Amino acid sequence: MATGPLTPLQPDDARREVEIEFPDNRLLIELCGEYDRNLALIERELDVQIMHKGNILTIIGEPDSRVRAGEVLRLLYARLESGRSIESGDIDRELRLGGASPAPGRPGTGGPATEIRTRKRVVEPRTEAQRSYLRTLLDNDLVFGIGPAGTGKTYLAVAVGVSMFIAGRVDRIILSRPAVEAGEKLGYLPGDMKEKVDPYMQPLYDALDDFLPGKQLSRLMEERRIEIAPLAFMRGRTLSDAFVVLDEAQNATTMQMKMFLTRLGEGSRMVVTGDRTQVDLPRGTASGLADAERLLKGGIPSIGFSYFTARDVVRHPLVAAIIEAYEADG
Repeated sequence: MATGPLTPLQPDDARREVEIEFPDNRLLIELCGEYDRNLALIERELDVQIMHKGNILTIIGEPDSRVRAGEVLRLLYARLESGRSIESGDIDRELRLGGASPAPGRPGTGGPATEIRTRKRVVEPRTEAQRSYLRTLLDNDLVFGIGPAGTGKTYLAVAVGVSMFIAGRVDRIILSRPAVEAGEKLGYLPGDMKEKVDPYMQPLYDALDDFLPGKQLSRLMEERRIEIAPLAFMRGRTLSDAFVVLDEAQNATTMQMKMFLTRLGEGSRMVVTGDRTQVDLPRGTASGLADAERLLKGGIPSIGFSYFTARDVVRHPLVAAIIEAYEADG
């Protein structure tokens, strides 16, 4: 429950500072974080200094940075007033997206188009590209998410799939990827087929584990209402009333990609994600992702394309710097 409006005090331009008064000290403590770590993150990203005294935060820095920091603090405080908590990802999102207003609610998502509800967590976009991607996922039957690793392409797709499954909009979730980058030569690996495949599928298991309780996930997989399988196992199937995700699609051949896309059945949604810079196919073998992009990008109804760059990486900040360094060298 809101405790009343925040009180911005007048800025002192000579001292390059502005003060904001927060009415609820308990929420202010949560806003600051343990040992003021939330404030430290905002300070580092916006090059400001934030001083905490009583129920007042004083922001010191350049005018634009002061305004931006104040906006972020108000948005995070409003989040706490609504009963939600603050994690580092929430701060990162507000730093990147600011006060951009959410789109109207859409059925089946449990909230606005930029908020996806699952059994274990609420998923919100942290960049404008992620926000646009979520809208594309909700509006189209076939979506391509293309960009570097760490930008949330597959994670967000699985979140939408789980949300639609919970809402009864699809009956099954099917997640797939090329099991071995160069030709899926599983026979050379030790163990039975499941033991051969599982290491390559682990990122998909990890995403599902974030959204569904363990016992429920195990039961749904036993009932084959959730399936995780290598791309080679998709041949000959028609996937109806399902949410289907193909991850690491840059390592599918042209024929494999055609085979996968033509599995789309009545009442299904399909998402294809990949990174064009990390193709591990044998030299001279065309990437099915690049071929599908060339053939299908051109205004075909119900097919959407979303693109990500290093600026959309939501892993450790160094990951974005590493990607940019490799792109500059290439």
